[in-house]
Amino acid sequence: MQRLKKTVVMVGMMGAGKTAVGTVVARLLSVDFLDSDEEIAKAADRSIAEIFERDGEPFFRARESEVLARLLRGNPCVLSTGGGAFLSEANRMLIRADGVSVWLRADLELLWQRVRHKTTRPLLRTANPRETLRTIYEARAPLYQLADLTVDSAADLSVEAMALRVIEALEMRPDVLERT
Repeated sequence: MQRLKKTVVMVGMMGAGKTAVGTVVARLLSVDFLDSDEEIAKAADRSIAEIFERDGEPFFRARESEVLARLLRGNPCVLSTGGGAFLSEANRMLIRADGVSVWLRADLELLWQRVRHKTTRPLLRTANPRETLRTIYEARAPLYQLADLTVDSAADLSVEAMALRVIEALEMRPDVLERT
């Protein structure tokens, strides 16, 4: 048996598997799984797209930080964040103080294979979405590298196998996950 002592915050690019892997990690550790974007939308009673459109990105990012702070103060859980959440230094400090960040690192080709057919990625609604993804990836990777833990994805790994890799990484941190 294991006990989660701090919230595990999944960070990384769109398509990295933060929600899918995080859901399985939460189930295996018998804790709640939360998605920060869902929590923001619930609190605002509007979709993320509507918040961006009506109030702009700075407003959204402020709400994102508020929701992160609230969720990190709650019971330890597994928390999936939007791809941009970890870019904010304030958010990284919040996460480091009260949780542990896990970067699901996937290479550009794997990310492209996962997101290229999805219509739910507003950032990729461009003339050359693959190039847009590369540009975003190159800009964000140096900040994702600041995460407490890094777990590498591979095309041949199932969601369950990735979740087990995350738990193995967490087991290296007795301040986060302890055997009971």
